[in-house]
Amino acid sequence: MATTAPAPAITMLPYHEQGAIDYARLDYDPDEPVLKPEAMEQEQPMHEFLGLLASRFTDFGQRPDTFLSSNTIICYDPRNLNVRVSPDVYLALGVDTRAIRQRKLYLPWEAGKPPDWVLEVASSSTGPEDVGRKRAIYARIGVPEYWRFDPTKQGKYHGQRLAGDRLVAGAGGYEPIALTTAPDGILKGYSAALGLSLCWDNGWPRWYDPATKTYLTNWRQERAEREAAEARVAVEQAGREVAEARVATERVARRAAEAERDAARLENERLREQLRRRQAES
Repeated sequence: MATTAPAPAITMLPYHEQGAIDYARLDYDPDEPVLKPEAMEQEQPMHEFLGLLASRFTDFGQRPDTFLSSNTIICYDPRNLNVRVSPDVYLALGVDTRAIRQRKLYLPWEAGKPPDWVLEVASSSTGPEDVGRKRAIYARIGVPEYWRFDPTKQGKYHGQRLAGDRLVAGAGGYEPIALTTAPDGILKGYSAALGLSLCWDNGWPRWYDPATKTYLTNWRQERAEREAAEARVAVEQAGREVAEARVATERVARRAAEAERDAARLENERLREQLRRRQAES
């Protein structure tokens, strides 16, 4: 199983700030994350996605040229910043992360490009919007790849457990990304934007690296491996304690045997001395 590796160097686009933003005129607070009605349904899969993307592409938020965010605002009409969308997870490569965060909004015309990769995690209330309105918006913005992940086994919210769309140059719309299950039976689709295959594995996200033909370790697996390692350490510690107890028992037994031999030797010496005295007296 592969571990995550940092993304290669990226040429960062200059940020073109276009005037002050009148935040008071917004009908939302950009400092507040967008709350979803079924956040509990989406939370754990989103953490899995964010964990891998943060470690592999942003060096856990340290890279200045890679912007990763969740439930924040993308505006797509320069004339009206109330026209907006809030993806569950999105990633933009080669942009000025610091400038974007200072503006509190992702403005593609200032950042120099739209996000490269967008993901929506299904829930009962957001599912229809993910496959309808949001898909059209992301195509309009020019997002190269749009992915949908439905943790339900039947894909009941999105109609599919996993789906990806790739923007067709010049066509102004998306075409589906082919999904496969061979050879291991895990549903996966290749993301050219990330150079990885996104996978649906019994309702949980995983990542597959076609270059190395290995799955990347996700948070659940890291936890399982950590727990297994802790269990091995506990077993080894118990083994050491048993061995130490055995050594201590053997040491006590040796000392008892030595004490018994010493007592027998002293008794023999006492009896011999007693015998010599009797012989001397006679």
